[in-house]
Amino acid sequence: MDIRGIDHIELYVGDARQAAFWFSTAVGFQLCGQGGPETGLTGQRSLLLRHGDIRLLLTSGLDADHPAARYVHRHGDGIAVVAVEVDDVVGAYAELLARGATGVTPPTTVTGADAEVVTAEVRGFADVRHRLVQRRGDRDDFLPGLIMPARSTADDADPVLVEVDHLAVCVPPGELDGTVRHFEELFGFAQIFEEHVEVAGQGMNSKVVQSPSGGVTVVLLEPDRTRRPGQIDAFLDQHAGGGVQHLGLRTDDIVTAVESLGRRGVRFAGTPGAYYDTLEARVGRVDAPLDRLRELGVLVDSDHGGQLLQIFAESMHVRRTLFLELIERRGASGFGSGNIKALYEAKERELATLQGVGA
Repeated sequence: MDIRGIDHIELYVGDARQAAFWFSTAVGFQLCGQGGPETGLTGQRSLLLRHGDIRLLLTSGLDADHPAARYVHRHGDGIAVVAVEVDDVVGAYAELLARGATGVTPPTTVTGADAEVVTAEVRGFADVRHRLVQRRGDRDDFLPGLIMPARSTADDADPVLVEVDHLAVCVPPGELDGTVRHFEELFGFAQIFEEHVEVAGQGMNSKVVQSPSGGVTVVLLEPDRTRRPGQIDAFLDQHAGGGVQHLGLRTDDIVTAVESLGRRGVRFAGTPGAYYDTLEARVGRVDAPLDRLRELGVLVDSDHGGQLLQIFAESMHVRRTLFLELIERRGASGFGSGNIKALYEAKERELATLQGVGA
């Protein structure tokens, strides 16, 4: 099975138009398609957004029995479908079933004047499904006849985001290894990284799996329940189970991207000023103005391949679950694990300084 990469991400949301407004005005996505009962999408309203090579499909159920409505009732707004592009959907679907996957939707073909799209779905992890997509002809015709072209009312500024870098998934305690096997045995992914992180009495286990093409990367996170509860536990509680915690979006210029999204109203997680006091001692010389990184709150980490710069946006959802990460890779293949301990130690130094001032 040849998985080329991520074709699109589908979010189930309570109000597709409201969600599209946020992604358009705050993140700079462009509305490029829409569909509903009038186009053959029974019981739902879907809006297609695009930014660079990132495509998001936002879907709301129009009745309580629609899968999107049931998902939102349990989890709130979130990622429900990860769609990957393959060369042969019929063959890939049969191969997945033979490997033990549970089919959801058998191969279905929709055809337009200049495009043909074949899709199929199997069950994935938690309440997330995997969609297989095969495209022929006009690749901009997303689902011929079902999603009709639409013109965005947002500005046409150049995209500052390039593609989906990775998805980060939280799983309940005891389910990490089984989820890794899910990707390995069904899709032929390989585990490329693992670690145990422990800081401030909190702990988590992490493993990273990647498709043979390198086009799909999933970071899997499991809380260590022998330690005190942390952010992974909070996600599992608020999301009512496992799911996608954040979507990592790659940019070629993180400073410009953060400035652009910040002007649009995106709020990013704060970084203690003390974090930057020892930054270059920890990761080496950074080819970026440290005062600008400090001002914006951009984090830097390094591995054997180079450096990466990253920043996390605050969640836009009422449950404080799904959020976005911006990441610029300068040779690094990791995911910034060194920043977890560095941020904690910086916060401790900052608090110690404040306590000294107040003494």
